[in-house]
Amino acid sequence: MPIMKLNGSSLSKESDESLLEKYTSSEDLNVLGELYTRHSEMVYYVCLRYFKDEEKSKDAVMQLFEQLIVKIKKQTIQDFPKWLYVVAKNFCLMELRSSKKIEISTDEFVEFPTNLHPQEDYAEKEERLSQLEKCIQKLPEKQRISIDLFFINQKCYKEVVEITGFSMNDVKSYIQNGKRNLKNCMEKSDEQI
Repeated sequence: MPIMKLNGSSLSKESDESLLEKYTSSEDLNVLGELYTRHSEMVYYVCLRYFKDEEKSKDAVMQLFEQLIVKIKKQTIQDFPKWLYVVAKNFCLMELRSSKKIEISTDEFVEFPTNLHPQEDYAEKEERLSQLEKCIQKLPEKQRISIDLFFINQKCYKEVVEITGFSMNDVKSYIQNGKRNLKNCMEKSDEQI
């Protein structure tokens, strides 16, 4: 069931591409609302995966809709659902980071500005976060699991030990080595740009 409801509007059979084109030319929020409603459930579950909180995830769905009003005009979008998935995922990561729930700054393995200016290129920021997630997926399994539990799910060392069955020394080693590997991966991706 979609999270967003449109007042008195039924979803048309128009393609995502057609609705996207219609919105960019008319800036009609009803058209954007219709397009977004189709994918709002996916956005909700992406947010729920990161926030682990239903209400916060519902709020994020609405906040993301408001951001799309501006974002869509600034970017060329080939595949709306894939693009929206990346935008939602990066929104969640930034929210977690800015709320200081991630105890360690991603700056330790990513050169990433902490003070963003309004005119700064948000597409570039989203690309960096997307690259970070790709690098996390490339980590050896034990490092990836430890990094995910410690940073994304905000578990303490003791909780990571309890969940994984790894020893305390191993967990600390996996996190330290994982951070180093992430830094190297991000630096390599920067060189390729």
